[in-house]
Amino acid sequence: MISAWLREAGKQNSMNAIIGILALQGDFDQHRKVIAGLGHSAELVRTSDELKRCAGLILPGGESTTMTKLLKKHSLWDDVKTFCLHKPVFGTCAGLILLSTRLENESEHVLTLAALDITVQRNAYGRQIDSFIDKVSVDLHGKPEKLEGIFIRAPIILSCGLDVVARGWHEKQIVMVEKNNVLATTFHPELGADAIIHRYFLDKVISSVHP
Repeated sequence: MISAWLREAGKQNSMNAIIGILALQGDFDQHRKVIAGLGHSAELVRTSDELKRCAGLILPGGESTTMTKLLKKHSLWDDVKTFCLHKPVFGTCAGLILLSTRLENESEHVLTLAALDITVQRNAYGRQIDSFIDKVSVDLHGKPEKLEGIFIRAPIILSCGLDVVARGWHEKQIVMVEKNNVLATTFHPELGADAIIHRYFLDKVISSVHP
């Protein structure tokens, strides 16, 4: 009886795995609201100790260069880079830029986490006033679905490595990619009405905790 209770307790704990959201800069609170709305615990991550409590991590939109500097300032860079090697990570907009391997047309070298073998161009659509909303197509379970894509000073994915899988498109442009434990979008799903992508990420986290 005791062992059965422990198994059930472990299952319940994994089903409510703590999702970390990097909270140094950007729209992290919107992600927190989505995760909470899906019935899961969200940890706003600003320290290494807070990161250690998390089973998955979201890197939000914001300003990628500023986020890099703040990760360094708060001694989180190496810990987040190691986290990306072993646990589920989800980056949106600036978060995708941080996860990328190469940045195109940069006047100076910008450090990235190199967790996704993709080449990215920052602010590719133009300035803030050129932000837009349009339908995107995502394929997460072998059946394409349409949802609202919100693009705010969004990057463009110029190329993907062989081990990177395209999961979403705006017209013919790839806007969502996945490689093993790492998921990323050029747009902001946390601002839309459909939580399908966050739900997909939560499933990845739960599967990693309770295979």
